[in-house]
Amino acid sequence: MCYRTKKLLLSRCKAKIYIPMQNRLSLFFLCMFFLITSLNAQEGMWIPSLLSGQNEAEMQEMGMEMTAEDIYAVNEGSLKDAIVHFGGFCTGEVISDQGLLLTNHHCGYRQIQSHSSLENNLLEEGFWAESHEDEIPNPGLFARFIREIQDVTPLILNGVKPSMTEKERQDKIRANIENVKSQFELGPFESMDIKAYYKGNQFYALRSVRYDDVRLVGAPPSSIGKFGADTDNWVWPRHTGDFALFRIYAGPDNEPAAYSEENIPFTPNHSLPISLDGVDEGDFTLIFGFPGSTDEYLPAIAIEQLVEEINPARIEVRDRALAVMDEAMRNDPEVKIQYASKFASIANYWKKWKGENLGLTRTNAVESKRAEELAFRKKLRNNEDWLATYGGTLLKLEDNYRRSLQLRKSDAVYGEIVNRNVEGLRMAGYIARLISFYEEGGDEAFRSFANRLVPFMENMYENYNAGVDQQLAVTLLEAYPDLMPKEFVPRVISENKNDLDNFIGEYYKLSKIPSKAVLDILKNDEPEQAVEKLKKDPLVLLVSDFDLMYRQDILRPLADIETEHDSLMRHYMAAQLLVADEDARIFPDANSTLRVGYGKVNGYEPKDGVKYLHQTYLDGVMEKYVPGDYEFDVPERLISLYEAKDYGPYAENGKMPVCFIGSNHTTGGNSGSPAIDAQGNLIGLNFDRVWEGTMSDYNYDFSICRNIMVDARYVLFIIDKYGGASHLIDEMELVHPKAK
Repeated sequence: MCYRTKKLLLSRCKAKIYIPMQNRLSLFFLCMFFLITSLNAQEGMWIPSLLSGQNEAEMQEMGMEMTAEDIYAVNEGSLKDAIVHFGGFCTGEVISDQGLLLTNHHCGYRQIQSHSSLENNLLEEGFWAESHEDEIPNPGLFARFIREIQDVTPLILNGVKPSMTEKERQDKIRANIENVKSQFELGPFESMDIKAYYKGNQFYALRSVRYDDVRLVGAPPSSIGKFGADTDNWVWPRHTGDFALFRIYAGPDNEPAAYSEENIPFTPNHSLPISLDGVDEGDFTLIFGFPGSTDEYLPAIAIEQLVEEINPARIEVRDRALAVMDEAMRNDPEVKIQYASKFASIANYWKKWKGENLGLTRTNAVESKRAEELAFRKKLRNNEDWLATYGGTLLKLEDNYRRSLQLRKSDAVYGEIVNRNVEGLRMAGYIARLISFYEEGGDEAFRSFANRLVPFMENMYENYNAGVDQQLAVTLLEAYPDLMPKEFVPRVISENKNDLDNFIGEYYKLSKIPSKAVLDILKNDEPEQAVEKLKKDPLVLLVSDFDLMYRQDILRPLADIETEHDSLMRHYMAAQLLVADEDARIFPDANSTLRVGYGKVNGYEPKDGVKYLHQTYLDGVMEKYVPGDYEFDVPERLISLYEAKDYGPYAENGKMPVCFIGSNHTTGGNSGSPAIDAQGNLIGLNFDRVWEGTMSDYNYDFSICRNIMVDARYVLFIIDKYGGASHLIDEMELVHPKAK
């Protein structure tokens, strides 16, 4: 590819983007968005409204047959109109003109679990609605479509001056955001969010519409949807049918509406056709979705601290929590149902952090970052203006990381133990907060928070086991003093460290939280009486001791350092953009907004002497099959279909494809994202990354970074041949793009 010079790129940008006069870097900064190279072309999470130009040309050179307008258009149907933010935490896509929605099994897991019982266990048996009347409502679940993305940088940075303190700058930006949002003309049911990009140097407004009636339509049993479970999580080869089907419902006018039996299936502006032709090595792939968070532009010291200090501490806590849950789940079938989703949630990032450290170490990420920083400093020294403005930025940032290490590590450990993995402590923390609201705002503040807290706690109690939770508290609080500096350990813990089993046992015995009696108080007592009872609760008192220490000794000093850090990172980001070579790939970090990633179907070599192919088949499922095993058991019907080779029209040369991998840059939030081919057809469903490449959140490396997708043909096979739900297949558009 022949790339334009910076001069031509700047000229091109002038015609497209307004640049505030006060920001000397803005012009070059925004134009860097379009600078791309053929090397590592698969890296990046790009804003879909800005694909025309260099991104479009590169994608077409890689094999794409669409235009940027086919991917993102405001006034006409385009791919973006089939993509939804599923529940605010995953991605989904519309695959029929009747609002049929495809996402991951693990994204819909909580909903599937909520409809399961020992008598009707949808997790074990699967579920296929035979008609619209059989589709199951899911209160609180929503699907959000993005209708338009606009650059509002000049409006948000209006009046922002370099001389401002960080607080003054943020206050001005917040005021500008509210002012800009108030001036947008929104249609019925629309909302507007304004998000920061490039560490706060650029801002985009996202106009969206939210549908709140989303019903469960179909899901394979967990033995298919979670096949391989924790052993296979984050790894390749993979054989998991990680998908579930939902349907969006709307009012009679096709607009959003609260759940009603009178609602009708939603008619989308665009739905994705599904390819029956599969994938070949080197095929173009496009991932469209809502990636959650990445940090690609951190300094070397941040990566070093992550690998050596912070991740190991997080892993240690979850090691202990998972061991407690695993033993309890293996010994009690009811606990297995109660804690299945919790276990999967905790294990997910536990394994991710381990793979992240492995990948960062293997690719010498710290050394690579240091080499980049040497080049960065050299470029600054060669330009007096750059040196005067940014010469000390990296040094100050490194000092910030050194001073904050113990606080950051302690914050991570505290969050894992007190706020995340022990539900009794977590709920006690909510009650302590409720008491604070009452003391600060009286009855009205109490009722306002209690009205939100009660349904949340009721949902938590549906799958709560006091005995398991007590053992989690004991196990993790035993680790607390070993993982935290002495000054961050409350006296009540240090004094009872050698007898925590009995100590915590008494707290759980006397507290109203493990017995659920707290809900009766919240529902029936007046605020004053409720507070008098709850402020004496043993678990609330225990968490209050923790919270007092945390806020005074960790949170407050860390907040000051974080404010300084954010300012330094914004300047460092601007400096990186300013000195970047012409062929640098500068894309904004993920921030849960709609993005496009593109790459190819590719195998990879994770280590010396090992080479992975791009595709797996049902044969591999049977090779892993272990009768009765909770991770690798296989349903009898699937075995029968395999033995009869009864694959319908979904087979490839007599074999049933299951999963494939590609070089798309993805992260959390991309779960459920469609894998789209060169013509705009669905070929797969993104659900994971390979273990060695989970470090792509910090350092994408084409050699080992791969995303894992369920093959669309396996999805169709399971729906049709396994589930017998051919009526769902009938409403989809199936195509053969490679037959052209």
